[in-house]
Amino acid sequence: MATRARVRAPELVGRGGWLNTGGQDYTLADLRGRIVVVDFWTFCCVNCLHVLDELRELEEKHRDTVVVIGVHSPKFVHEADHRAVVDAVERYGVAHPVLDDPDLETWKQYAVRAWPTLVVIDPEGYIVAQHAGEGHAHAIEKLVEELAAEHSAKGTLRRGDGPYVPPELVATDLRFPGKALQLPSGGFLVSDSTRHQLVELGADGESVVRRVGSGRRGFGADEFSEPQGLVLLPEDAPGGLGGRVIVADTVNHALRAYDPESGSVETVAGTGRQWWQGSPTSGPALEVDLSSPWDVAWFDGLVWIAMAGVHQLWTYDPETGTVAVAAGTTNEGLVDGPAAEAWFAQPSGLAAAGDRLWIADSETSALRWIDHDRIVHTAVGSGLFDFGHRDGEAGQALLQHPLGVTALPDGSVAVSDTYNHALRRYDPATDRVTTLATDLREPSDAVLAGTNLVVVESARHRLTRLRLPEEAVRVEAVAHRTRRDATEVAPGELQLDVVFEAPAGQKLDTRYGPSTRLLVSATPPELLAEGSGAGTGLARGLRLNPAVTEGVLHVSAMAASCDDDGSEYAACHMHQQDWGVPVRLTEGAQDRLALVLAGLDA
Repeated sequence: MATRARVRAPELVGRGGWLNTGGQDYTLADLRGRIVVVDFWTFCCVNCLHVLDELRELEEKHRDTVVVIGVHSPKFVHEADHRAVVDAVERYGVAHPVLDDPDLETWKQYAVRAWPTLVVIDPEGYIVAQHAGEGHAHAIEKLVEELAAEHSAKGTLRRGDGPYVPPELVATDLRFPGKALQLPSGGFLVSDSTRHQLVELGADGESVVRRVGSGRRGFGADEFSEPQGLVLLPEDAPGGLGGRVIVADTVNHALRAYDPESGSVETVAGTGRQWWQGSPTSGPALEVDLSSPWDVAWFDGLVWIAMAGVHQLWTYDPETGTVAVAAGTTNEGLVDGPAAEAWFAQPSGLAAAGDRLWIADSETSALRWIDHDRIVHTAVGSGLFDFGHRDGEAGQALLQHPLGVTALPDGSVAVSDTYNHALRRYDPATDRVTTLATDLREPSDAVLAGTNLVVVESARHRLTRLRLPEEAVRVEAVAHRTRRDATEVAPGELQLDVVFEAPAGQKLDTRYGPSTRLLVSATPPELLAEGSGAGTGLARGLRLNPAVTEGVLHVSAMAASCDDDGSEYAACHMHQQDWGVPVRLTEGAQDRLALVLAGLDA
């Protein structure tokens, strides 16, 4: 391993305390002798959920030498609620200790700037690597093996069981259900996400008729992995899929077809592997990788897919058995216009209604829609960092991380406003937002059933029936902006450097052209006088407008590296991360901004 300055890891502290430890608090001294991987995450972030999945194999394979510690670092107000963190740890099957850090104390001490970020600490308590974004499990495993060998030889490695203590299981018919639909029988089909099953309930929404799937996480014929969205195809749907339910099998990165009559399940799209930059974006559905499909809808004779993992909408055509990108660039944000130019941020809910496909765009706390001409519009929401609970004219109304949207008979839509624990209504006729119900627990979907709305109360593990009210409930307006300490930078010239060091045993892949890509923009756009746009280098000179005193720099970086083993077909790896960096222009402040994609900043 290359020699570098040894940096002592800061202590792990957080007002929320420790989870998954049986009530025990830990310090880094308690973990001395183990290789520690610190995962800075927040449960709204789909990239963080990808990393949780990537870490499962590492945790299992190196359980006697590696301790993974999750540090939960919230973006949204709701994510600072300790009860919500406890729920998220169970919901996503987190099988390692988690420190709840609602005030971002540890985040600041480690100078973290992005979700997710992984930091590796050696058995003597020194930081040896930092990686922003996902896709680093391969590099971290190689580093873990090197550290294990080095510290075993030095006598500083301590093997044995880690500090993880699983929580007690709770008996409920549903456990963090995701989405639901009404079957022709009058009953309901629910994606029981945490238990990796589908559950059919009776017309009362409570009695269990049958369960679909073994309950084991997997990709077999009787297995799912955190399924979410559901759509019942019309009887005349092509491809022999009439009357089938298409299931967004989210963590399997696949679409499955469920037959409510026979109970059979088959895969119709996806390979079980996660899509990465450079992979095909169209072709035979069973040969193209997908990325965290979160919801599905039937619109314009196609199954539309909310591809949360890559901030896009895709389509599946059951007649030709193909998939294709329909909207979005993979850049995360809120940009309207032609589908090929639009930006989304974790689209998580879909509902078809007439000439519109409604979209719950969760990370921008927005309600959006796409028309038959594939033009994207925003009804409610302004961007990645503004959210809250405010009714009124759509242009100033606020949501907080909505996950579901439901078409109503009068042309309006109900929004499952998840982190506000509310059901909201947007009426295109008046261009206004009202509140239908409050005091729900993380509603993630709703189903129209006659004159009722049946709401999936995910964190209460149940369906809740509400009558469609004549008038909306009034609530006190609350507005929030994501609060992280702004980085003070000097107005004028600013040198942006994205630090990327190819992991040990890898090199930059330049066989087919530049191996890196950098995209820079700002909110407000006027903040950047020069330097916005795309390029191939990871360093760029920016000019900040002194007339704009505060804003957010949006930076998206990508690097491709391949194993340096001399073979013609070496395995290649993609490293990618998006940052939103709050900045404050201050005379005399620093004129360089360094963001670590992989490695350690000098």
